[in-house]
Amino acid sequence: MKNGDQEILELIQNPTTREMGFRQLILTYQKRVYHVIRRMVLIHEDADDITQNTFVKAHHHIHKFQEQSSLFTWLYRIAVNESLSFLEKKKKRFFFSIEDHQEKMESFIDQSCTMDGDEVQRLLQKALLKLPDKQRLVFHLKYQDELTYEEMSEITGTSTGALKASYHHAVKKIEQYLALE
Repeated sequence: MKNGDQEILELIQNPTTREMGFRQLILTYQKRVYHVIRRMVLIHEDADDITQNTFVKAHHHIHKFQEQSSLFTWLYRIAVNESLSFLEKKKKRFFFSIEDHQEKMESFIDQSCTMDGDEVQRLLQKALLKLPDKQRLVFHLKYQDELTYEEMSEITGTSTGALKASYHHAVKKIEQYLALE
């Protein structure tokens, strides 16, 4: 665990500095957590809400943090679970078929001023939408966050073998999609 994490935890564990510790936790990790979530859900307002939920959950469950990983890894795990849960609820709430949901998100990518206008980046984002949520997550963790399979396993609670297989399948599907475009 990093030295800064230890300082934050000491502040949180002391009842008189607990809130200051949580403010420090948020200041230290909010942007990174937001970007993890944003890549999963794409829409800023949704990412903002999920980021807030992530820190609320962290606040309520900090006593369960066992210091076997960094605070960011722990927060990352919460953020990933919140994102996947949000995507599942959104599909059910709006009765989206998977195809309708993908079409709506592709339209968002085409129209969004926050996405990079580069054509290759736009095509990659559309290809990622074709992946199941968990394969998309594994692709983000490996390709964009450059995490090792061991770090990914710690975050997702999935074996490294399963993660390697998911990443391999994700890459193949992305390659197939890009070949058709």
